Order: sequence, then structure tokens, then C-alpha cells
Amino acid sequence: MLSVITAYAAGEVVASDCDEYKEGHLVAGMLGWEDYTLFRPSPGVLISKIDAAGDGFPLSHHMSALGTSGMTAYAGLFELGKPAKGEKVFVSAASGSVGSLVGQFAKLAGCYVVGCAGTQAKVLAPTTSYFPDGIDIYYENVGGEMLEAALANMNTYGRVAVSGVMSEYTGSGRRAVPNMEQVIYKRITIRGFLAWDFLAKFHEFNAVIGDWIRQGKVQVLEDVSDGLDSVPSAFAALFRGENIGKKLVKLA
Repeated sequence: MLSVITAYAAGEVVASDCDEYKEGHLVAGMLGWEDYTLFRPSPGVLISKIDAAGDGFPLSHHMSALGTSGMTAYAGLFELGKPAKGEKVFVSAASGSVGSLVGQFAKLAGCYVVGCAGTQAKVLAPTTSYFPDGIDIYYENVGGEMLEAALANMNTYGRVAVSGVMSEYTGSGRRAVPNMEQVIYKRITIRGFLAWDFLAKFHEFNAVIGDWIRQGKVQVLEDVSDGLDSVPSAFAALFRGENIGKKLVKLA
């Protein structure tokens, strides 16, 4: 049976028989790749109201820095990486929706930060030449050889937050084979996670990130395509690394 593909999206309620969601309310959550989505609120439906007009931010920001990308970046760095001032942070896919925020957050935490946004073939140089004293925190978005190179240069008690492995999703790239002996002797912590793991802290994260944006401390990068017809090409562009910041599709 065919079903509509879903993704994190925002929309306006155009009709409702539910007291919680009235016509005109803006909502965000897992919605379909379609012009109209029908849903009934329940514990298994991740839909929430957003106040784009009240907080002064563009609606698109609630899909990027104030949405799952921001939550993923903040949680992975601060909840798992636990950066201390002066520590050295390496971010892969640093021009993407999550990586571009992680780099800025780490700088605000007083860390030395290097981001990689090139091909895997270029990764060996930055992980060694830019980190002569090793890496304390690696924010992983790519996988494959990039993960292996970063682990080889991690410091003792280093932390790796894994939010994605872009090079491995399509099956065309070589999967990472971490040197587990290094993990043991360096006491490296590797933790995979999902944004939803920290859903209870979503409003806390957003309050902090929102303040940073208002103060000009964080820049929000968004790459917007228009129309439902552009969804396939926009989605494919993610795997070619063609987006800068959060890739969004505007339907209306």
C-alpha cells in the first residue's frame, strides 16, 4: 500500500473540529509531502503550535534553528559533548543544517572550532594539521572515512556525538570501521542520538537559541526551493552536498 512521505514541516490550520487547534493556528510536526495534511491529535502524533508572529522570527526559522536542526545541534553539543572553554571541536558537514549551527554554538562556548564541508578525500589534512594537539569533541554528520580519521586524532576522554552518517545512507559510500582499540585506550565516548530523545527540553533549547539569534550571535542559514514539484530535486541535493544551511521547500 502506498503512503505519503512525511517530514518535519510547518503549516497553517485551514479547517478544524478540534478545540486545541483552531483555524489560522500555525503548527509544526511530522506532516506529509503534500499540499494538505489531515491529522487528529493523539499521543503518537508529533504536532505542536508555534507562535511565529509573536516571537518575531520568520516561519522558516521554526523549521531550522528553532526546529529539529537547532535541537539536534544544541543537544548533541551541549548534552552529549559537554564542551569546556578552550576545548577543540571538529564538525563534519559544517555547512549543513545541523553542522552550521554546531560550529556557531561551539564558538559561543569558547571552544576552538574547525568545520569540514568538503569531500571525504580532503578530511585527513584538517583532522591532523588543524588539530596538532588532538580533538576533544567530534560532532559526526558524515560517517565513513571521516569518522575513522577523526577517531585517529581524538584526545583521551574525547566525545563523539553522532547525529548522522550522510555518506552511508545511500549505500554508495564505504561504511566506517572504527579502530576500537583506540576507543578503549583513549576512553572515547561515542553516542548516537535523535532529536526526539531531548523533546522534553525543546522549549528550553529554543529559548537559548532564540536569544542568540536576536543578539546577532547566531546566523541562520536557509536554502529554500519553491513548490511541491521541487521536493525530489531538493531531497537529492542533500546527498550531493549542494545545500548551504537548512534545505527547505516552500509549498504556499
